[in-house]
Amino acid sequence: MARYIFVAGGVMSGIGKGVAVASIGRILKSKGFEVTAVKIDPYI
Repeated sequence: MARYIFVAGGVMSGIGKGVAVASIGRILKSKGFEVTAVKIDPYI
């Protein structure tokens, strides 16, 4: 069963969302979960 964690932010790009996602992913991976991070950038 797939589970999802969404991390959203506002217009400020430098507030550390990537670091937060990487940290959460690393913790989950160390607990045995399969982790895939996907960045979606809707500002095209």
